Amino acid sequence: MNKVMLIGNVGKDPEIRYVDNGVCTAKLSLATKTQGYTLPNGTQIPERTEWHHLLFWRRLAEIVEKYVRKGDKLYAEGELRTRNYVDHQGVTRYVTEVWVNNMEMLTPKSQREMSIDTDSPPSAPQKNANNPIPDRPTEVPF
Repeated sequence: MNKVMLIGNVGKDPEIRYVDNGVCTAKLSLATKTQGYTLPNGTQIPERTEWHHLLFWRRLAEIVEKYVRKGDKLYAEGELRTRNYVDHQGVTRYVTEVWVNNMEMLTPKSQREMSIDTDSPPSAPQKNANNPIPDRPTEVPF
């Protein structure tokens, strides 16, 4: 089973891109915290912050684009994916991401800076009958 569930704070505004016939993708970093503790011998283990790379597709990406901002608290659920790429120096790099398939915004509306119309839902990307959009593209746009 490959399932990840995270609750954390968004580190910066999401990166939004449109690929493959207008499919929306959103990428963001989420910070989670592990509580500090004291060992039986008295040694203090400090609190630790982990950063996670999250990738959203289609409708979820449109929601992220419209509503999610730096500092917001999110619940995200998905699966781990690892990909590699060759950087400009020819070195192979590996990136582990959470491909999110479910999320909940945990920051109350009253605390979010809403500069958008919340009554109108994001528009769905138009599908072309001759060139259908795959469920999950094989190439990550980042």
